Amino acid sequence: MEDLHTDRLLLRRWTTDDADVDFLFDTYSRWEVQRFIGRFPRVSTERAEAVARAERYSRLDHPVHGIWAVADAATGRLHGALLLKELPESGTGDGDTLTPSGETEIGWHLHPDAWGHGYATEAAGRVLEHAFAHGLDRVLAVTHPDNTASQRVARRIGMTAQGVTGRYYDTTCALFRIDRPAG
Repeated sequence: MEDLHTDRLLLRRWTTDDADVDFLFDTYSRWEVQRFIGRFPRVSTERAEAVARAERYSRLDHPVHGIWAVADAATGRLHGALLLKELPESGTGDGDTLTPSGETEIGWHLHPDAWGHGYATEAAGRVLEHAFAHGLDRVLAVTHPDNTASQRVARRIGMTAQGVTGRYYDTTCALFRIDRPAG
């Protein structure tokens, strides 16, 4: 997984260092972050969950997909996570693990202190460039139907609303799509 850069941001691999773990715990222990994530949203209640998340994220090694730490390029201050990953299909797997649908999903989980600064839009736009440069023809985003803030980000990065679907994550989602630009 390669580092990605924008004018303001560095998108880098997560580490298991205390700073990354503490940031992940602080972010995912907040209801305002978690309320729209997953079929049954829940906050992290123990630092061990953040350690496991950091270990999982730091081990990801794929030429296109990844979960990047979104950091300020000048200061290194963390803002959140940007995800480009396989989108799991509803009705598959064992209830805990769903089978990939063959589609790629983009998503963003930012700390509330980073909301309203355009970081999600900037980071997601850069990851879309990366995805298309590495041969993906289409990228999808799914949001909770009430998550209007994430839906605005999806539209700002050029995604088009596709309606509501139950095809992914065994839940109802608002679906967005963007295709690789021609040329």
